[in-house]
Amino acid sequence: MGLFDKIRGEFIDVIEWTDSSPNTLVYRFERHNNEIKNGAELTVREGQAAVFIDEGQLADVFGPGMYTLETENLPILSTLRGWKHGFESPFKAEVYFVNMRQFTDQKWGTKNPVTMRDPEFGPVRVRAFGSYAVRVSDPGVFLKEIVGTDGHFTTEEVTDQIRNVLVARFSDAMASSGIPVLDMAANYDELGSKLADRVRNDMDGYGMELRTLLVENISLPPAVEEALDKRTSMGVIGDLDTYTKFQTAEAIGDMANNPGGGAAGAGMGAGMGFAMGNQMAQAMTPGAQTSQGTGATPPPIPQAPKYFAAIDGQQAGPFDAAALKAQIEGGTVTRETLVWTEGMAEWTAAGQVDAIATMFGATPPPLPGQ
Repeated sequence: MGLFDKIRGEFIDVIEWTDSSPNTLVYRFERHNNEIKNGAELTVREGQAAVFIDEGQLADVFGPGMYTLETENLPILSTLRGWKHGFESPFKAEVYFVNMRQFTDQKWGTKNPVTMRDPEFGPVRVRAFGSYAVRVSDPGVFLKEIVGTDGHFTTEEVTDQIRNVLVARFSDAMASSGIPVLDMAANYDELGSKLADRVRNDMDGYGMELRTLLVENISLPPAVEEALDKRTSMGVIGDLDTYTKFQTAEAIGDMANNPGGGAAGAGMGAGMGFAMGNQMAQAMTPGAQTSQGTGATPPPIPQAPKYFAAIDGQQAGPFDAAALKAQIEGGTVTRETLVWTEGMAEWTAAGQVDAIATMFGATPPPLPGQ
């Protein structure tokens, strides 16, 4: 190799990057100690952006296309370098290729249950998971805020942060939606839209854009799901009494079709038949329910009130109706005697209590002419 070939080999004259990996977000193009010469060819393919970094500072950004690097298309770098009239000598700079395409089927989910207040069940804990698609929207911001000096940056290095943001905003979206847990399966699209709106500002700060966000499942703890399954089963059964009669009839039919059951089976079938017949007769005859059936139990017989009386300044009693009648007939209790029983607000003269006033008997009117 001649001297000029060696010098020419140390200058970069073609800058390009072809990506064959499924998860590379940023790739740094550099060859050790090589310099970019004036007139070098830059090729940026569709779905890419090329970012020039000069001595740690963000310079020019190129979209898809082919460029001959000159002062005219390197305005920021020319300002940083002080190239007022163009440059002739090669210069050193780092070139980062940023993958601008969408990265689909990225997974997110809650590591721990999220507690929320449901209008039907009260406080509940739910888990959720889904997928999303993301792309870099601002290569400069993405390099400054996320990538730094990483020469080969992949999706795995940012998906954890995105997932944390999604989970943090998920509980807010759930609480503000007002959708009951049982209705969430029919509102996954609405929840996904609310969640995407809440994380948009976070993603803008990273120089990224959330293209789609899907909520694929929201689940309750296993114990709550088991209780819901039982509740659903009861709803399917409907009237438990009718269901029991149906099951009994089915069992009788099965035993009748089993000739190998013998006398024991026949006796059991007959017993069940009598029991079912009695049950059906009770269901068809109003008021025929016994204390062993499903009829209502009559209330207890009401107890007669007992009264206390103020006799000679002392509380006496309690007296039932017969004992109080004897006190009246003996003159111990008069119409003016104060009495009280449960349910009365205060002590009252006996003659003013309807239940006692009748015990004093009628007073005859005065004789004529007197």
